[in-house]
Amino acid sequence: MIHALRFVAFAALALSILVLAAWAPAAFAETDALPDPTSTEFCQAVQRIMANTEVESDNTLFTDMPEYRHSKPSPDPLKIYQVVTYAGQRPIMVSCKIKGAAHIRAVFGEDAAGEQQWCPSVTRMVQAQAVAELEQENRQAAADKARAFVIDDNEPFVTGRDYLADFELSYVGDDGAIHFNSPGLFHDYDSWTTWILPAIVEGQVYCHLATVAYLKAVATGEMEPGTTVTTAADAPVVPY
Repeated sequence: MIHALRFVAFAALALSILVLAAWAPAAFAETDALPDPTSTEFCQAVQRIMANTEVESDNTLFTDMPEYRHSKPSPDPLKIYQVVTYAGQRPIMVSCKIKGAAHIRAVFGEDAAGEQQWCPSVTRMVQAQAVAELEQENRQAAADKARAFVIDDNEPFVTGRDYLADFELSYVGDDGAIHFNSPGLFHDYDSWTTWILPAIVEGQVYCHLATVAYLKAVATGEMEPGTTVTTAADAPVVPY
């Protein structure tokens, strides 16, 4: 009888764990395809990837660049922001404002976030997805070209002015290879500077990220490398 009761209790516990696991938000795996860059799910995925977190975020997708420029993510509730830059009908860059892993841990507990990742890490996922899609489309020459793209290890800026400056999303380097930039901004919430900074700028992580569509267009020759992007008030943040 005792053994039977123990078995029932164990089975109930196991079932409870399975139910909780089913309801828990799934972590984003590197093998997962990134969401549509024009959807709010894109920067939500970037938040999960870069902070190694399963904390759910509320994302606002702007269609006005000044609104994005002035936005500031907040940790509790976790609110993040996104804007998309277009070349005609093609989305070529997504800009995300998210929270750093250290700030999420400070608010939600030590297990709420893992090791901080950086903007170029996401661009490498974009590159892998572009290569995979080109191969699925039987465009092997373009896939090989995309595989050879160089993703620069851009150091994140510390000021918003630098992050918001114009830059080349792609360029041909002195080595003859096509390079892609992923500039960002980072403030380490665990840093001593948190004590002297306004709360509104603490623990922020920003990224400009090339899209799969843009890498594929450069790989196929539909677009030439050397695209300069801007966050000026008249930036093309809707299709045209």
